[in-house]
Amino acid sequence: MASAQSQEDQVLEEETSFVRILTLNRPRQLNALSAQMGKGRAFCAGGDVAAVVRGINEGDWISGAKFFSKEFILNYLMATYTKPQVSILNGIVMGGGAGVSIHGRFRVATENSVCNTALFLVIKVFAMPETALGLFPDIGASYFLSRLPGFFGEYVGLTGARLDGAEMRACGLATHFVPSSRLALLEEALYKVNSSDPAVISAVIDKFSLEPYLKDHSAYHWMDVIDKCFSRRTVEEILSALESESTNRADAWISDAIQSLKKASPTSLKISLRSIREGRLQGVGQCLIREYRMVCHVMMGEVSKDFFEGCRAILLDKDKNPKWKPSKLELVNDNMVDQYFSKINDDRWEDIKLPARSNLPATAIAKL
Repeated sequence: MASAQSQEDQVLEEETSFVRILTLNRPRQLNALSAQMGKGRAFCAGGDVAAVVRGINEGDWISGAKFFSKEFILNYLMATYTKPQVSILNGIVMGGGAGVSIHGRFRVATENSVCNTALFLVIKVFAMPETALGLFPDIGASYFLSRLPGFFGEYVGLTGARLDGAEMRACGLATHFVPSSRLALLEEALYKVNSSDPAVISAVIDKFSLEPYLKDHSAYHWMDVIDKCFSRRTVEEILSALESESTNRADAWISDAIQSLKKASPTSLKISLRSIREGRLQGVGQCLIREYRMVCHVMMGEVSKDFFEGCRAILLDKDKNPKWKPSKLELVNDNMVDQYFSKINDDRWEDIKLPARSNLPATAIAKL
């Protein structure tokens, strides 16, 4: 009975006035998304990929596929939901944590997270660190990253760069920035809003919002350099362009980006770049269908087993020294990348089926 109760409590639900509040509640796991699903110092550190890997190691990759299928369908429902979702991410926001928030209509950032609710979203640190895990930015990330200004999405997706609330507001991942001292008042005001009109809700949030100060060292100040480097056709060309820039300037973000790219899985980098580029021309549903194929190929490990090695090095053994195979960018050819975007030849598998969503207003289709 205790076990069943603990599973039920992984998401807490509360109704206050005209608002329903959902709170992720796996604080020990930094609110990593599970099949049952926060409280603690993280809003959500992503999907519980360690649990997925354990299942695959036991010979059951289909269960992992079902987990991602449910997650992606939830992402799609949020992205096309007509009622406004106001999200407050508390602490670390990574991977799957972005999926249950960025697709919502309103995304409120702050300089210091203090609130634990998931129907209101407070942003402290945002990152898409999948390439360091041998994965790729999924949960519809190829849709929202590709719609950031210029090639900032490629920069964030490939390097796993961490963004603070001010940077998220600047690039559009956050719709508002509210100082933490005003959050309690904002929540109290939102509880009283008896309307699902986005304009009404936006006006309420606007009363507590301000334009945040973008730190002097923020990479967002150098969008011209980011566009120059991350618009290149291949990962090799991106890395070469960054290295050329580093000879002329000593900006920390450039050296950090170079080191991140060199440490990441070469296979992950190449499929991630292809995914974001294709996302520029696709809707959120198409992106999720394609990303589902990709994540299933990753779990099968036919081309590369970097996902398992990344989880071992970062999440399990924590030696932070993954041994990628292939080990170099030039060893990952186009045919290998193509396989991640193809249908899977397994009788137990089928493409993800997203629920029909017809006659949706524009605000429900595109939140970014």
